Amino acid sequence: MSNLTSLDLTSRGIAELRAAHEDVRRRYQAFAERKLKLNLTRGKPSSKQLDLCNELLSLPGGDYMAGAVDTRNYGELQGLPELRAQLAPIFGVSPDRVILGDNASLALMHDAVVYSMLKGTVDSDKPWSRESRIAFLCPVPGYDRHFSICAQFGIEMIPVPMLDTGPDMAVVEQLVASDPQIKGMWCVPKYSNPCGTVYSHETIERLAKMPAAARDFRLFWDNAYAVHHLTHEHIEITNIDEACARHGHPNRAFIFGSTSKVTFAGAGVGLFAGSKDNVAWYLKQMSMRTIGGDKVNQLRHVRLFNTNGGVAALMDRHREILAPKFEQVLKTFEQHLGDSGVARWTRPKGGYFISLEVLDGCAKRVVQLAKEAGVELTPAGATHPLGKDAQDRFIRIAPSFPELPEVTQAAEGVAVCVLLAATEKLLQSHAG
Repeated sequence: MSNLTSLDLTSRGIAELRAAHEDVRRRYQAFAERKLKLNLTRGKPSSKQLDLCNELLSLPGGDYMAGAVDTRNYGELQGLPELRAQLAPIFGVSPDRVILGDNASLALMHDAVVYSMLKGTVDSDKPWSRESRIAFLCPVPGYDRHFSICAQFGIEMIPVPMLDTGPDMAVVEQLVASDPQIKGMWCVPKYSNPCGTVYSHETIERLAKMPAAARDFRLFWDNAYAVHHLTHEHIEITNIDEACARHGHPNRAFIFGSTSKVTFAGAGVGLFAGSKDNVAWYLKQMSMRTIGGDKVNQLRHVRLFNTNGGVAALMDRHREILAPKFEQVLKTFEQHLGDSGVARWTRPKGGYFISLEVLDGCAKRVVQLAKEAGVELTPAGATHPLGKDAQDRFIRIAPSFPELPEVTQAAEGVAVCVLLAATEKLLQSHAG
């Protein structure tokens, strides 16, 4: 790395900036001439991770019975009791308050919104669609798929800043208490997408007990990364179901999760959990669209977990594959950007993403430069509702899918693009 970009670029004079810009421009051109095709767009498990569960392809074997249940047939709308018993402790509820779906928890979240829109929740006076306006709170940076559901159904999205402890609760409490049209809030409480934030005990307690102007206000509690640790520290969070019940709001949390990044992304098992009333409500709506889920797949999972040490042991093997990729991105960013003053990034202890912050007004330019140099990134703005990051600052980095050498190359390319975009921006500021 040239020493021209090893010191804080924001404190440079015009002559030094021009020299640094020319240096990094040459580095960018040399990287682009390698004609690489690298992809850091989505948090997909790698083939090596999927290989950990290839045993699923030969399960459940010749025996399709789960107790007295023939898994090849209709029925068991709520899902196999055996798998519900295995997964319930991960999400902090009893097995009778778990519903199993198909592979994507996103589908269950989508349906929960649709059911609420068309029928209302157990605490609603009328369907949400009959309200004059519906709004959801959206912590930002956040998950683009959550925002897409809101956009699909015309739900207003109100951004809420994310802090190191979770969403800014002073903002959340004021909004929820004052506006009866705020019906929901998206939450990724553990190793959040994309920052890796872990909600603190205080944050979860405040979410559970805060007054809400809407009696049917819901926390859409997307605990997607509950067991996805990147270190030997297995962080635990406060149980939202217990907290809501303790504070007199037992139906407040809709809890979601899945095994899609535990076993096979395309053939995992999604999960909805919550209070007894919420589960009865969801099952009633669900019974109109299916007679029962894929119980053969559920049985495959039961037997896989039983013979491989359970979910925790399997996730340790995932960590062995994932952690070096994250470590390499962080090492590369530190090497190329550490003293530059033009970027900062998260150091997550779990999940699938690193959040990269660049100079205001530079994120789109970084993504463009990266694409032209052979590195695909998630579009700038995807971490905000309607794709609009007003500061044009956040970029989501997803190192999970490529092999380690490709991750190293891609991280280097991103770092060079950050420096090039920053020197362009700083030179423009001096010219202005």
